[in-house]
Amino acid sequence: MIRDVVSTTLILTFAIAARYLLVVWAVYALVWGRKNGRVAGRRLNRDRPKAATIRHELKLSLLSSWIYALPAALVFEVWRRGGTLVYLNVDRYGVAWLFVSGALYLLIQDTYYYWLHRLMHRHTVFRYVHAGHHRSRQPTPFASFSFDWAEAALAAWLLPALTFLIPIHPAVIVVLLTIMTIAAVLNHAGSELLPEWLVEGRVGAWLISATHHSVHHTHYGANFGLYFRFWDRAMGTDMMPTRERPASVEAEA
Repeated sequence: MIRDVVSTTLILTFAIAARYLLVVWAVYALVWGRKNGRVAGRRLNRDRPKAATIRHELKLSLLSSWIYALPAALVFEVWRRGGTLVYLNVDRYGVAWLFVSGALYLLIQDTYYYWLHRLMHRHTVFRYVHAGHHRSRQPTPFASFSFDWAEAALAAWLLPALTFLIPIHPAVIVVLLTIMTIAAVLNHAGSELLPEWLVEGRVGAWLISATHHSVHHTHYGANFGLYFRFWDRAMGTDMMPTRERPASVEAEA
């Protein structure tokens, strides 16, 4: 099994890195790649991305790929041998369970990451676990998975572990990974690509967007959530920039 885990880890590492590069390059080109210097969406970053920042974000993201791949490979190999609660027959739990299981995974991951994120911001922990990500004061799409190895290890195990506790269909796993990737990349884009009515409306009051997350990169004591603003609002750590003074500008004042 060890040989199978190693080979599967290598394959998944390549797949995760390739997915990361394809998505972030596409979003980066959309937001920052225009020859006239204009930015797609509502610009959040004060400065245009610097080459040194992108290189740092790329390095950490690609190094994190194998850390995310390893627990996924372990689960895959255990599933092949009859373990885990990953199932193929939709009729086993019904169509409704596809949506319920997906929601449960998202809510559990969001809750876990909120409290992990707050822990990583404690002074005794920050420099060893989370400082690499925060070198991007004005993040680019490449920062979406730029984690120190310890942070990647703390985050990567949760969803694979849940497959031993909560039944899930592979199609739901694909949807969850897609949501995770899109949310991470858009929230670090340096520009708000979501429509204003969504960000500032009733739905946006509970969802994390680039506008919301950009505050976290300049105000370290706010906005720790992953997908939803529930825990931030409940714990008093929710903050949104004003239209006149976006987060990146406030940080420089």
